[in-house]
Amino acid sequence: MGSCGQGFVLGCCLLLAIAWGPVLSLVPRGQQEHLEWEEEGPPSPLNHEKRDEDTREKYSPSQGQDPTSRCYRCCDPGTPVYQTIPPPQINITILKGEKGDRGDRGLQGKYGKTGSTGARGHIGPKGQKGSMGAPGDRCKNHYAAFSVGRKKALHSNDYFQPVVFDTQFVNLYEHFNMFTGKFYCYVPGIYFFSLNVHTWNQKETYLHIMKNEEEVVILYAQVSDRSIMQSQSLMLELREQDEVWVRLFKGERENAIFSDEFDTYITFSGYLVKPASEP
Repeated sequence: MGSCGQGFVLGCCLLLAIAWGPVLSLVPRGQQEHLEWEEEGPPSPLNHEKRDEDTREKYSPSQGQDPTSRCYRCCDPGTPVYQTIPPPQINITILKGEKGDRGDRGLQGKYGKTGSTGARGHIGPKGQKGSMGAPGDRCKNHYAAFSVGRKKALHSNDYFQPVVFDTQFVNLYEHFNMFTGKFYCYVPGIYFFSLNVHTWNQKETYLHIMKNEEEVVILYAQVSDRSIMQSQSLMLELREQDEVWVRLFKGERENAIFSDEFDTYITFSGYLVKPASEP
């Protein structure tokens, strides 16, 4: 062949060597020995015995050498069993540091659901008797009533005269003053008042029911040959410390009311109808 043909053949051989080189390196050792045996021909008995000795010397421990430091094949008989080395233990107490400072208080959490009512506890021992309290205010009494009378006749003079009564029928909580002849209001509210007198023959009867210094209503009877019973009544709304009383008119006219020590002809009464504290 020419020079061109020889160059082509050498290039092909080179490419095959490059391609098959890695593949041949992956062939197992036994197969490689078999291929070598086929290429070289059957070994002689002497070469075979020499190879076994080399193998035993290669994989058997030598004198004075630690067997664990040599390499063994897993398929060889008498392969030593290696003990598993336990993992190292770490003493955590050595690594524990000092206790740190107390942290800040956290935010308050949400309130939980209301629990069920617990069982009623046992009755405790009876306590000691307390001391007596202070007396209450008189104005807190929601009752007021009085009824008084007069057994003496009364004639007018140059001045106005309050009618003073000498007989007491009812005087609840002493709201009517028998010395001044006036009712003093301690419980504000609406009151009813009534005045009854007996006229005098041939004399005029002229009185007023007063609230404080104000003339509220009049009780009047003209001059007559005979005496009669005369009355007047009304309702007033009073505030605390208001005064209600009866006044005889002064002596511009002959004015008088009749009574005697045997019978009561003159009466003045009043009572609370509705206290102001009630709605």
